[in-house]
Amino acid sequence: MRWRIWAALLAFAIAGGWPDGSWAQSLDFGQGASESPIEVYADNGIEWEQDAQIFTARGNARAVRGDVEVRGDVLRAYYNNAATGTADIQRLDAEGNVKITTPGEEAFGDKAIYDVGNSILVLQGKKVKLISGTDTITADRQLELWEKKHMAVARGNAYAVREDRRLRADVLAAHFKPNEDGKSTVHRVEAFGNVYIVTAGETVTAERGVYNVESGIATLTGSVKITRDLNQLNGCSATVNLKTGKSRLHACAGQPASGRRVQGLIQPRGVKKK
Repeated sequence: MRWRIWAALLAFAIAGGWPDGSWAQSLDFGQGASESPIEVYADNGIEWEQDAQIFTARGNARAVRGDVEVRGDVLRAYYNNAATGTADIQRLDAEGNVKITTPGEEAFGDKAIYDVGNSILVLQGKKVKLISGTDTITADRQLELWEKKHMAVARGNAYAVREDRRLRADVLAAHFKPNEDGKSTVHRVEAFGNVYIVTAGETVTAERGVYNVESGIATLTGSVKITRDLNQLNGCSATVNLKTGKSRLHACAGQPASGRRVQGLIQPRGVKKK
């Protein structure tokens, strides 16, 4: 079944771009900028509850506007009647096998909620995923996209992966800004709780971290441990260059000499790991 909703929806963004800063484009369900309709398709029909002001599409439902597509087992739009006679959408929900697609990105989850007034998109599920080019972000709880704050937050065993580099934390927050071409790019990623970085040569763990995209340097604090082969270094903070693989470990400040030293375990060649 095919139906068209001539609705006014604000734009909402999909996050991406770790570690070089490529960022997904805005989902162009935008208000005012386009006269294109939102086309809705559903295998099991569309319900229109006029008193409750709800549209519900069921069964392999798809909402399409231009190059942007939202899929789900059920799509539900909550609206108010505007003075112009059009539907002023307040919230858009997708439930079951959710997939959001733009020309360069794909996002997956069990449920998606878009708050139009606050321009916030929340993807929820056992394993939410965003794929943008060669970058993949996953989380076990949810992925939040805060358009007005230019920020995306992944919660619950969150991973950002590109090639042989992986950044993991309980919570990852990506901040973005426009580049010279006017496209949004990630310029900083913050990691909180059980931070874990893996490169081709070493593994780094810490309690917190900040990754600067332009310099490629991650600044880590709190029980930092750097492991390369059988060698291990421990300290309070560290800087790790993800582009060059060079790391620098720092001692703890403000503590007695015996408690602020950097500690290391260097294994000679030929020693086998037990």
